[in-house]
Amino acid sequence: MLVTTGFVLLALFLIFGPYGKIKLGKPDDKPEYSYFTWFAFLFTAGMGVGLVFYGVTEPLTHYYSPPSAEPGSVSAAEESMQYTLFHWGFHPWATYAVLALTLAYFKFRHRAPALISSAFAPLIGERSKGRLGVAIDTLAVFATVFGIATSLGLGATQITAGLSYTFDGIPNTLITNLIVILVVTVLFMLSASTGINRGIRYLSWLNIILAIGLMAFVFILGSSVQMVESFTTTLGNYIQNLPSMTLGMNAFTGEREFLNAWTLFYWAWWIGWSPFVGTFIARVSRGRTIREFVIGVTAIPVIFSAFWFSVFGIAGLEMDAAQGGMIHQLMNEAGNEVALFAFLESQPMAAVVMGVAVLLIASFFVTSADSGTFVLGMLTTGGKLNPGTGVKLIWGVILAGTAAVLLWSGGLQALEMAMLIAAFPFAILMIFMCISLIKALNSEHGILEMEHKQREHDPNFQENQKKELRRMREGFKKTLPDADKEEIEENERES
Repeated sequence: MLVTTGFVLLALFLIFGPYGKIKLGKPDDKPEYSYFTWFAFLFTAGMGVGLVFYGVTEPLTHYYSPPSAEPGSVSAAEESMQYTLFHWGFHPWATYAVLALTLAYFKFRHRAPALISSAFAPLIGERSKGRLGVAIDTLAVFATVFGIATSLGLGATQITAGLSYTFDGIPNTLITNLIVILVVTVLFMLSASTGINRGIRYLSWLNIILAIGLMAFVFILGSSVQMVESFTTTLGNYIQNLPSMTLGMNAFTGEREFLNAWTLFYWAWWIGWSPFVGTFIARVSRGRTIREFVIGVTAIPVIFSAFWFSVFGIAGLEMDAAQGGMIHQLMNEAGNEVALFAFLESQPMAAVVMGVAVLLIASFFVTSADSGTFVLGMLTTGGKLNPGTGVKLIWGVILAGTAAVLLWSGGLQALEMAMLIAAFPFAILMIFMCISLIKALNSEHGILEMEHKQREHDPNFQENQKKELRRMREGFKKTLPDADKEEIEENERES
């Protein structure tokens, strides 16, 4: 709880503090992707599958089992929306933002390898390139594998539930889940072979268009006014009660069932996902300032998530009430993954809408796995920004196999437990990453302030700085073997 609270406070400091104008790259670097593509990447990697999976499920679950209100009451409905947004709001995106910013800063500002260990250089120096650095990157790889495997498991079970719910001949069994994983693995490996600027980019566009289209369909045909009112009310309750929800451990009541089952699980989940999501967000964020980056990665997704849950949460609660609690009963009998399809079944053009929902889940599924293979390729090839296709395909097979084995051995509980185990030690690493980032930013800010003062008194300051930098680089190259010179020149060409 304290760690994730620290990430939120650090994100706020980076937005309003003195480092906001520092650019993730050279001073004249421009953003590599448009805002639309960048936001599409954020949702593709960040929590696309989760939003679809929990859009109806979580508000309904909290309505019948709220943290403090009377179950099934008006207060329970209000509390369910408030806590759903809490679990998908600033805390997860702040967790992603601080890790992604740290990686992007050291990669694009200081030309360090795109590795988690590179962020520790201000603290441990050259040891970040030795065994200690390898151990850090290895832990990041394990956290990434189990985080993505959990996502794949969620996606597979919901696709299977949707197909089974729509078509009578398809059973909702483990074998069907494994077949879905196999089919989607082939699809995301095909996408992975095309690279980030084709497969992942086009699928990310498709994801965001389908998600907005499905949300607009439910919004227009549902209680639109109440959904808007729920959005503003929930956002207000969330902001008002954020400190107590953030730090509340129920110390005097001892009632921690809700806290353990939901809040603590989610915080561990976001930390477990952060190496994967953070590395991917860092990869696509060159050229943005720190302030622009942190606002983009926190504020915009939180507002979108708030509206998403207001639309699907209110629509799900209304539909469940109209059917006498049938959706909640079905969730208890067949699992949470059927909630979305039980809700969509009562909509006009149900078959078409359910087909679009399955396509959306599959598309998020493919792009999450595709992004995961890309990140794992970067982490295991010395931080290459564009790892080879062969490496990505190998990681694709490993991810699919991990998800399949964990589903076979214990279902979603096994997936979730593996992710929680990997998340705990990585949370400790993230604390030191934040310290390292602040240390590096503080040093650079002091240098920039000194340069600014010198520039005011020397009109040729910038040109002299460039000449001095070129002289230093050429002198440094002369001291190196030919192989190292070629590597430096290759890195400069990539930059």
